[in-house]
Amino acid sequence: MIGCQILKRKRAVSLELARQFLEVPVANVSDCMSRMTAGGPRLRPMHDGTAMAGPALTIRTRPGDNLLIHKALKLAQPGDVIVVDAGGDLTNALIGEIMVGEAKLKGFAGIVINGAIRDSTVIRRDSFPVFAAGVTHRGPYKDGPGEINVPIAIDGMVIEPGDLVIGDDDGLLCVPYDQAEQLLAAAHQKQKIEAVMVAEIADGTQDNAWIDAALKRANCTIEA
Repeated sequence: MIGCQILKRKRAVSLELARQFLEVPVANVSDCMSRMTAGGPRLRPMHDGTAMAGPALTIRTRPGDNLLIHKALKLAQPGDVIVVDAGGDLTNALIGEIMVGEAKLKGFAGIVINGAIRDSTVIRRDSFPVFAAGVTHRGPYKDGPGEINVPIAIDGMVIEPGDLVIGDDDGLLCVPYDQAEQLLAAAHQKQKIEAVMVAEIADGTQDNAWIDAALKRANCTIEA
């Protein structure tokens, strides 16, 4: 039935590749994707900020209902990131301490909720990655419908089942399955460039000529 279905994930980034992304900031990967992709500023880390990376097990559910999330907790594999599109509604919390505890015990890489969570004090003190749009004490319904392993979108960021999902204190990003290796290499290269910039700032040798060149192209009047 359309709107209520559980599909098999057909491919997923490897855990070995996913874990290498833990070594690079999400911002660097984002820059290497031309700054055109983002999960929206509302999706914030609700845990202690520990970095997250893993293949997505996607869920689309109606706002306020977590039946399909409970099912996903039984289907996900160690290293997976459970990614839930609940429409961004904050009326009802979709997960809390109990479900997060189950996900942690089973070795999942994290949970992303485009919606609300509860038991935030416990979650905030823990290192298990949980990203969400907000917090409320009001609990969920468990009636469905919903879908598992279908394409979802969060604030325009499309996530296919098995895509790489990464997150840190700066927010959340989806890396398409077939671009992951290329973007990892690009992000490492960007880190090297930024390390040189930091060193040049420290020793006073940084070349800032590009700033005036950009202002000149913009026909900026400069009196200073």
